Amino acid sequence: MGSLRTISNNESQEIDYTHIPRHVAIIMDGNGRWAKAKGLPRIAGHEVGMTTVIDIAKTANQLGIEIVTFFTFSTDNWKRPEQEISFLMDLPTEFLINHLEDLISNNIQIRVMGNYQNLPKNTLSAIEKAKRMTKKNTGTILNFALNYGGRTEIVDAAKQICQSVSEGKLNISDLDESSFAQYLETSGFPDPELLIRTSGELRLSNFLIWQLAYAELWFTQVYWPDFTSELFKDAICDYQLRSRRFGGI
Repeated sequence: MGSLRTISNNESQEIDYTHIPRHVAIIMDGNGRWAKAKGLPRIAGHEVGMTTVIDIAKTANQLGIEIVTFFTFSTDNWKRPEQEISFLMDLPTEFLINHLEDLISNNIQIRVMGNYQNLPKNTLSAIEKAKRMTKKNTGTILNFALNYGGRTEIVDAAKQICQSVSEGKLNISDLDESSFAQYLETSGFPDPELLIRTSGELRLSNFLIWQLAYAELWFTQVYWPDFTSELFKDAICDYQLRSRRFGGI
């Protein structure tokens, strides 16, 4: 049984709980434009957007989605104004202080990927605490891509493979797509079946470019701070209508 949702092509469908994607990737776009439209500083959009993260994480957990990977901070975001970058670096700390207990009570586990080890000490401390305190949780994995870039991830994986070959741990003739994926930061996760991007932009922006090769893409004009659980369920319903053939007929 599922609740009825109206989806983008004006059809209606119940959520099929036997056909829930295991892994959903989300590009949380439009925080700054949302704030600008309301006459607020850009950082206000990022702050409100964190509340949206909590709402979507709880909904994903209720639906039985195993993993939700959020594109939190790109390696390209360092090009933004210094004040905004400083705020974004403090945001994980603020987010976890305000919401960690809520995540724990909802059985949600925190994971982080990307080159986050070089981030400010207070940010790193908050991340490590959240990972430690939620590691035994068995619900949805809330996976934050922080200081992450898809091309960098692939280059880093290639370097690790070269090292493994040089050390005799890997025979180059044994390298295939499956073994290559073990060197990516999502090793152990299924590839995302669904990508959601808010704000009307229609591109991947260097996010999970290996893992999203066969994902279904779902875009909305809505800015991330206004993205709701209802819209998230609409995306799931739309995904369930699609035929995933992986090159077949």
